[in-house]
Amino acid sequence: MLVKLAIVVCLTLLVVLALPAAAQMEIPKAPELKNLDVFVGSWKLQGEMKPGPGSPGGNMTETETCKWMDGGYFLVCNVDYKSTMGNGSGTSYLSYDANQKMYTYDAFNSGGEAEHSKGTLEGETWTWSSEEKMGGQSMKAHFIIKMPSTAPTSYSFRFDMSPDGSTWNTVMDGKATKQE
Repeated sequence: MLVKLAIVVCLTLLVVLALPAAAQMEIPKAPELKNLDVFVGSWKLQGEMKPGPGSPGGNMTETETCKWMDGGYFLVCNVDYKSTMGNGSGTSYLSYDANQKMYTYDAFNSGGEAEHSKGTLEGETWTWSSEEKMGGQSMKAHFIIKMPSTAPTSYSFRFDMSPDGSTWNTVMDGKATKQE
C-alpha cells in the first residue's frame, strides 16, 4: 500500500513539475509574420473618401503607430483619424494564421465599429478582404495596399466595396508615408 502511494505521489509530482515547462513552450512562429515588419513604425495616411450612399466624400487623414506585441505574434497599431465622417481613434491587430494560410486583421474604433479581415500578400500587393454592414446591407470589401519592395517607406491604398463581389466601387484611396 505504501509503495502504491509513493508511486502515485511521484507521478503526481512529475506531472505538476512538467506543467509549468509545457506552459512556457512557445508556439512556433510562422515565417510569414516577418512580412508584417514593413508596417512597424509611425505612418501618416492621407486619402480621399468618394461621395456615395451615407458618405458626403472628402479628405481623410490618419496617424498610425505600429509595434510588435511582446512575443512577436501580433503587430499592434494605434490610430487617430480625421475625416468628413468624423474623428476618432482605434486599435488594430495584424498577424498570420498558419492553419488558414492567411494574414489576419482585427480592428476596433471609438465609433463602435469592429472589422475582421483576412489578407494575402502577392508580390508587392496586400489584399485584405472582409464583409461590412452598410445600412443593414452586407457588402464585400477589399482594402488593397501596394508597397514597393524597393521603397517600403510609402504605399498607396484603395478601399473598394461591392454588394455581390462582381462590381467593385472605390470608396477611398490615398497614400501612406512612413514618419520614422
